[in-house]
Amino acid sequence: MRTASDEDAGLRLALLAVLVGIIAGGGAVIFRSMIGLFHNLFLTGTLSWHYDANVHTPAGPLGPWIILVPVGAALVVAFLVKNFAPEAKGHGVPEVMDAIYYNRGVIRPIVALIKSLASAISIGSGGSVGREGPMIQIGSSFGSTVGQWIRMPDWQRITLVGCGAAGGLSATFNTPLAGLLFAIELIVPETSARTLIPIAIATGSATFISRLAFGNNPSFHVPQLVVPPEEVFSPGLLLVYLFFGLALGLVAWLYIRAIYWCEDLFDGMPGNYYTRHALGMLLVGVMMYLFMRHFGHYYVEGVGYATVQQALEGVLTDPYLLVLIFLGKLAATSLTLGSGASGGIFSPSLYLGAALGSLYSLAVNAVAPGLHIATVNLAIVGMAGVVGGATGAVLTAIVMTFEMTRDYHVIIPLILTVSMAYGIRRMLLRDSIYTFKLTRRRHYIPDSLHTNLYMMRRTLDVLDTPVHQIEADQPLSSLRTAMRSRRRIPHLIVTREGTLRGILSAERHAALLVNPGGDTERAVESFAAREYTVVRQNDLIFDVVAKLRAAGNDIAVVTADGTLDRPEDVLGIITLGDIARNSNFLRQMQRQRS
Repeated sequence: MRTASDEDAGLRLALLAVLVGIIAGGGAVIFRSMIGLFHNLFLTGTLSWHYDANVHTPAGPLGPWIILVPVGAALVVAFLVKNFAPEAKGHGVPEVMDAIYYNRGVIRPIVALIKSLASAISIGSGGSVGREGPMIQIGSSFGSTVGQWIRMPDWQRITLVGCGAAGGLSATFNTPLAGLLFAIELIVPETSARTLIPIAIATGSATFISRLAFGNNPSFHVPQLVVPPEEVFSPGLLLVYLFFGLALGLVAWLYIRAIYWCEDLFDGMPGNYYTRHALGMLLVGVMMYLFMRHFGHYYVEGVGYATVQQALEGVLTDPYLLVLIFLGKLAATSLTLGSGASGGIFSPSLYLGAALGSLYSLAVNAVAPGLHIATVNLAIVGMAGVVGGATGAVLTAIVMTFEMTRDYHVIIPLILTVSMAYGIRRMLLRDSIYTFKLTRRRHYIPDSLHTNLYMMRRTLDVLDTPVHQIEADQPLSSLRTAMRSRRRIPHLIVTREGTLRGILSAERHAALLVNPGGDTERAVESFAAREYTVVRQNDLIFDVVAKLRAAGNDIAVVTADGTLDRPEDVLGIITLGDIARNSNFLRQMQRQRS
């Protein structure tokens, strides 16, 4: 039964979600302008906020000295990250997930400022990273900051973090549905009306702000298909898409491994953060210059949307160039992130998928020209496949690619191929590109979220540990003798003259039996806990956990109506240890550790 206070809390959270969405949308506008400023200043020598990422950057006035631009920027990024916000290093999303699962959704406010500056400089100077990861972390930081300024339960603060993450992604790509799905699939640990409605509100607010600034246009322009729709869904293409999904899964695995291999490589090098990051970006600068000199464009620099746009237009038809830009982008992204830059992995994923899709279409049409497969189809599918395979956000990848291109013709191939890519990557590597980083820290994130039926059962129905009553003045040695023949260690109710004096839980009881120390003649009462919470037999386990957390203890005494006047009222005892042994979350953590 909902109360007036519940409704007030829901209204407050909805209003705060609007605020976080507006801030995230405005932050996306400012962040994109900052990227434009640094990009124009560093690469073209002009002072301007305008930057169309879908158009290739012209050759700058520095000539071969362009190689040093990413190096100088790397030193600035290293200074900002090292001295002000180490959390801003890397692609951002793992830090958001870590804050939710291991820090109650608390993210330092300074992270938003440093992440925006460091990422804008990294991207603007030619670093091969995306802008969506930073915006997810920036938006999450905004949401967390609002949740820290206003006193609220942890779940509401975490929901606001999800609002900021979803708003940041949707505002960056103009993809509101994908932003909402991203929060559901990867960010928030609870999927319910009380969390999804605020996130949907924030996503809509953020997208509204970004559309005011940039218009309601898709991120990429997809030419009108020349192949009739019935041929797009031809049964003969099923194997083409399934084999492509297999290839994309392998690429997603390679992408993850390459980034973290480079990270380990640079971490093991002599020197410090400054020298390692500068070295990595020097190599990226060399690649930029060589591509410009020999192929007329930088190709591997920045977010890479211009190359994606060319792939969607079917302009990239040279297989040798496609192989080079695919390998070049993979290497440049791995070097950029592995050496310590700040930026996202979505955009490089789109790039790799589009390049591989174009290359695959050339091969298919050469081997089976009768299929008449459109290059744009496989480019779109490839974009979604690498994103879904690498991140594990399958639904997000499908919907986001559709929203970014507004091309519905390939929705069925998208579903088939992305699912296959995810399955192959998952078979080769359990962790996604996000959770892999956290697993290396031994910060495990559950790989699935579902209703825990155990937590929804009545307390009386889960009482499986026996309970015995014992006199308070009985020595521990006598207890040890009495319990030797028992197959199962019980919870103990410690009494004196018909009154309850304390609880000796089975966990504590078992520990004393194994290692009593030199206190075997002490009375059992001295070992009993006097702090416990009385709950009703019909209380849900979920509510029992909430009561134990609020009271700050770990023992719940179960009675018929929640009152305890005499020891005989006790129907059973349940501890947090009992609950943990039966919880799905704990079992998932144990599986991941093994």
